[in-house]
Amino acid sequence: MKIKIEKNSFLQTLQKTQGVVEKRTTMPILSNILMEAKQGGLEIIATDLEVSFKDVCSAQVIKEGGTTINARKLFEIVKELPENTIEIEVKENNRTTIKSGKARYNINGLPVSEFPAFPLYNEGIMTVVNPDAVKDMIEKTVFAISLDETRHNINGLFFETENNKIKMVATDGYRLALAEKEVDTEVGLKKGVIIPKKGVLELKKLLETEGSLLMGFTENSGIFKKGDAVLVTRLIDGEFPEYKQVIPKGNDKTITIEREKLAGSLKRMSLLSTDKVKGVKINISKGKMELFSSNPDLGDAMEEMDIDYKGDNIEMSFNANYIIDALNILTTKDIVIELKDSVSPCVIKTIGAADYIYVVMPMRI
Repeated sequence: MKIKIEKNSFLQTLQKTQGVVEKRTTMPILSNILMEAKQGGLEIIATDLEVSFKDVCSAQVIKEGGTTINARKLFEIVKELPENTIEIEVKENNRTTIKSGKARYNINGLPVSEFPAFPLYNEGIMTVVNPDAVKDMIEKTVFAISLDETRHNINGLFFETENNKIKMVATDGYRLALAEKEVDTEVGLKKGVIIPKKGVLELKKLLETEGSLLMGFTENSGIFKKGDAVLVTRLIDGEFPEYKQVIPKGNDKTITIEREKLAGSLKRMSLLSTDKVKGVKINISKGKMELFSSNPDLGDAMEEMDIDYKGDNIEMSFNANYIIDALNILTTKDIVIELKDSVSPCVIKTIGAADYIYVVMPMRI
């Protein structure tokens, strides 16, 4: 293999592979990316056997061929090369020479035959979906995915379609985020699927590039295509919790409050909370919210806020970070908080919009 390639476009493509490639693995080949020079450009593939990604980078192909090379080290080398034009040549025993200006590297690779095959997919099952809508939904839910590996069925984002709507749901057992958008096309999902967090994060990166999004699902995989780039992620085999049962129906006490002021107050109060659990006590009364936090080793703090509320007094405690996470991804000036009593979950919504619901369980301090 021998090619000439432009540094910036090569670097951008390599950047997309870094999150896919395994950093620590018992299979050295999974630390590598596959590079194959064909007429039309350089195809680059990365996989960890769960998530696979491929893209095509424009290149002058002098001689077709391929090799696999350490993904992280190649990215670091290309990033520091002095000139915009890079020459890459693969010689015997998969030894790759990389030249730019007066800099030259000789890097050992592994045979193409050892690299896992890219998953087969049928573009005929894929549907065009608004990429901005999908990206917005991911941003509003992904942070609530559980990190508890013993509960694999909530280690991903639940994705389903219902009545011409796409729905995404994430939960960690203490909070739940639900986002939905109307779509013009049929995605072709017979039932909801769970996309693992790593696949969701790589999809989010893919959506940051320009172009329309093609999306499709098989029994055990999700396929996403944008331009020449293709992402295939294995789905989580499990049953997602019945999330509709978790969303409270009888929260009849409503607070209207400025989003940024509440976020700022919670951040200040959490400074004196214990490190592991950022517990903040909240007292709500007519027109007023009081926030308290304490730490036996450091002291305590209190802040008062004006709110639009005319109901009965309520005293609750929450993990401040759980509420801050939601407030940070919303963009409206004001939000609505719906409550029932001191022990029931609260619901956070935006004013005048029904496409996002965030549920948080109270805690004991």
